[in-house]
Amino acid sequence: MVTDAHRLLGPLPFDDVPSATVAGLVAELDRLAIGRAYVTHTWSLFADPAGGNDELFRARHERLAPVPVLVPGFVPSTMDTLARWRWNGVRMVRLCPSRHRFDLGGPVAARWLKALAAQGLAVVVDLDETTPAALRASTTEYRDLTVLVVNPGFRRLRELRELLRATRRLYVETGTLTTQGGVEWLHANGGAGRLVFGTGAPVLDDGGPRFQLDHLDLPPETVEHIAFRTLDEL
Repeated sequence: MVTDAHRLLGPLPFDDVPSATVAGLVAELDRLAIGRAYVTHTWSLFADPAGGNDELFRARHERLAPVPVLVPGFVPSTMDTLARWRWNGVRMVRLCPSRHRFDLGGPVAARWLKALAAQGLAVVVDLDETTPAALRASTTEYRDLTVLVVNPGFRRLRELRELLRATRRLYVETGTLTTQGGVEWLHANGGAGRLVFGTGAPVLDDGGPRFQLDHLDLPPETVEHIAFRTLDEL
């Protein structure tokens, strides 16, 4: 039982990848013994957020959970869309402050963060897209808001430790914590029960994080939580 919390579906502007199609993505999951994945469409990240979300919802598969992209104030156009997304099985929404040019701590984003918390929708955000200060402020202001930080990178382990200790509902994806003992160190330093497996594939490597998951120097029950249980509980 392994769930990838951070996967992309669709073509890439700079490469030809198997996960451009649903069938290709599912085959990649099978190859790595990953049972389920939370996916964002590449068009939503690299081109048209609204159009990419439409493609994402058309590409339904029982092993793929949709993670649409939200641009506060623009995509979606009304707050009612969040309720429709929730009704259609969405549990996480991705925000890209740097890529889509908005301030995570600004007044427009604040209204949408409050709405996301009210709908019980978790926020997925790349650590390089914002700042630890903005994440800390958001999770402090909206105590019911769950935030999953993806692509943190092992060079930011100390920052992650501070974030985890300062916030209650912030979680960290492990895919880029690839330094030896990095996941184990973060788990022991504020990350117990707050780490989830993810890869960022196909932009990032998936084989390395999957191999790492099988060789973590942690108790089996802890690895099980990282592999799927913590994300299921969210």
